[in-house]
Amino acid sequence: MSMSSPTAERAFVLGFDGVPWRLIEQWSEEGELPNFARMREDGASGTLESTQPATTPLAWPSIATGVWPDKHGLYGFQNLSSGYSHEMYTSHDIRQPTLWDQLSPAHVGNVPMSYPATEIDGSMVTGMMTPSTDRDYTHPPELKDEIESRIPDYSISLDYPDYADRLDEFEIAVDDMLADRRELMRLQMDEAGDDWGLFFFVYTAPDRFQHLIWDMDRLLEHYKKLDDILGEVMAYTDEHDADLYVVSDHGFGPIEELVYVNHYLERDGYLFREEDDGTRGALASLGISRDRITGALERIGISEEMIVSTLPRSIVDSVAEQIPGDHALYDVDYDRTVAFVHGAGCLYINDTDRFDSGVVDPSQIPAIKDELTDLFESVTNDDGEPMLKVLDGDELFPTDDGSPDLVVNGRGVYEARNALTGEPTGDTGTYAASHRSEGIVLCRGPSVDAGATLRGARVVDIAPTLLHGIGEPVPENADGRVLFDAFDDAATPSSTKVERTGVSRTANDEAVDDDFTDVEDRLKGLGYME
Repeated sequence: MSMSSPTAERAFVLGFDGVPWRLIEQWSEEGELPNFARMREDGASGTLESTQPATTPLAWPSIATGVWPDKHGLYGFQNLSSGYSHEMYTSHDIRQPTLWDQLSPAHVGNVPMSYPATEIDGSMVTGMMTPSTDRDYTHPPELKDEIESRIPDYSISLDYPDYADRLDEFEIAVDDMLADRRELMRLQMDEAGDDWGLFFFVYTAPDRFQHLIWDMDRLLEHYKKLDDILGEVMAYTDEHDADLYVVSDHGFGPIEELVYVNHYLERDGYLFREEDDGTRGALASLGISRDRITGALERIGISEEMIVSTLPRSIVDSVAEQIPGDHALYDVDYDRTVAFVHGAGCLYINDTDRFDSGVVDPSQIPAIKDELTDLFESVTNDDGEPMLKVLDGDELFPTDDGSPDLVVNGRGVYEARNALTGEPTGDTGTYAASHRSEGIVLCRGPSVDAGATLRGARVVDIAPTLLHGIGEPVPENADGRVLFDAFDDAATPSSTKVERTGVSRTANDEAVDDDFTDVEDRLKGLGYME
């Protein structure tokens, strides 16, 4: 590439949720995915290391902001309060400016954790964590009417438990959802016209598909559809002289067994359940449980969803605390509990500074972390191989005192779960596969070096690289670095010093008073919540 080659002034991020590098590498080399192969030939590519834990609500904001969770503020799907209640994270909780806050006009489609829609110069259609299409999930608001007219069956997601025993129908439903999402992308392309600075569009279908189906023949057919979408986007970015970044938030791989991490805390005396005394005990002695109550109500037409959406959350929480059953947080006796795991492996020590019923003096936290690390690392299979990996929250999230104390995740074919159970491990049930830390990054554009290999790329490196590649400044507090290996030696980004800029995001303290019951059900169906 010569110095006369133009530098792109706009960029397109095409996200494929949960796509692992090894499948892209294998099938592109075998000629099964010609557009992925062309991306590798014409541009730079390699693995992309995810967040810890490697999960959607942490990783996509890191891709969009260039910072780790301690700076953007999201540690899972739900925020844990000092009173042990939880509420869904929303776009209002993201503390770092996103790419669409920095580049305009911007068009953002189906990005997880973007609900509710923000007022940007451009268009936005929110993605995962949007309660339903009955809400105002677009900007501008009238875009919703256009979607309903052009894509009458458009939906945010699928009801995964309904397909647990109907995988053939599930495959069809995922294909239909993928087609609708592609039509949405085209609609937003029409909205954008020729005047845009950023396009950021995510397809979550591969993640959803792989959770329930991990069969290489069926996966290849799905990936061929992704490859076709990629070909369309490559033509679009060529037409608009734009850089293209194809990324996944994490990888994927098969799982064989669930490991219940809170079971080990309970077994070794770090966690205690509520005793069935008082109201709980009286109900339990009568055989009254959450399942029996909700079952009886549903027989007379009152669903659990109706209760949650009708009553204030404080009332629902107080009632749930009195009913025996698998409520996870509600079944813990915090007046005696030293530590517990919440969300995707986030372990919290129940200290007196952070929690309302804390029992641990903050000075004891380092010693307890060491004890718990030893405990979890001692969990092995029959062959003596470790089943869990433990990471220090202070090392992962150094700038946030409110971050998890430890992160406990499964190794390899073992998936960590936080349900309170009497057994240390369990069958995976309908779940065939789950997240791995290694995703994908491929980039292509006027300044990108053809055939280059990217090494050591992380999710936080995407935003700085994209910004520098189109001649825009990188936030001073970015955790990511510019991937100079992506650029041709003779191109402007290779010889230009990274310009830095101070950034701030206007805090949005407006409460998001929505019923997220449908979201919770979808997350439970995917195994993300207990």
